[in-house]
Amino acid sequence: MLASLTGSVTSAIGNHGLYAVFALMAIDAVFPAASELVMLYAGALASGAFAAHVSLFGTKVSTPFWAFVVMALGGTIGYLVGSLVGWAIGAYGGRPLLERRGGLLHLSPAKLERAERWFDRWDIWAVFVGRITPVVRSFISIPAGVFRMKLGPYTILTLLGSATWCFALAGAGWALGKSWERFHHDFRFVEYVVAIAVVAAAAWIVVRWRSARLARRAADTAR
Repeated sequence: MLASLTGSVTSAIGNHGLYAVFALMAIDAVFPAASELVMLYAGALASGAFAAHVSLFGTKVSTPFWAFVVMALGGTIGYLVGSLVGWAIGAYGGRPLLERRGGLLHLSPAKLERAERWFDRWDIWAVFVGRITPVVRSFISIPAGVFRMKLGPYTILTLLGSATWCFALAGAGWALGKSWERFHHDFRFVEYVVAIAVVAAAAWIVVRWRSARLARRAADTAR
């Protein structure tokens, strides 16, 4: 289970190439979907480090350079599409949607408040800065719609930010090239740390929930 993150992502991209990159980046625009790993592996695949090749609509991309461009653009466009869907969810659902379904969208009231402070701090540039900031980038789309950011500037800044992110990470993956297998092995230890952190956070949440429940019962009994 601990190795499932890199294994699932690399298998999906290895089997489905550009289409997997497009889909995973579209998802990452609304839910965290390991965009860093997606684009790193996409760049490494484009470099020719693996037996698999990059194809566009069934046609093999002839050179590693153009394979890199195709992969980076696929990630950029996929992320833009997902971002527009996220904006639409926020714009048409508004705060009432987040109050009812915020948990499913990974947007708790606390996260929405942090997003609002983020937009207050950066104003129109909140989208661009958010798109190139790890973790934050996946929690910008829906709040941008909720806060009624104009679609034109939102689209342009998202496109610029996602292009910067995708081309930079795909370039890093390209540079890794033949060293990918070693990187993949080393990254496994990062997964262990992440998994331990997730388990610890879940345990803390359960303890807090249980304590709050007991406190409410005590208060009801006292009445």
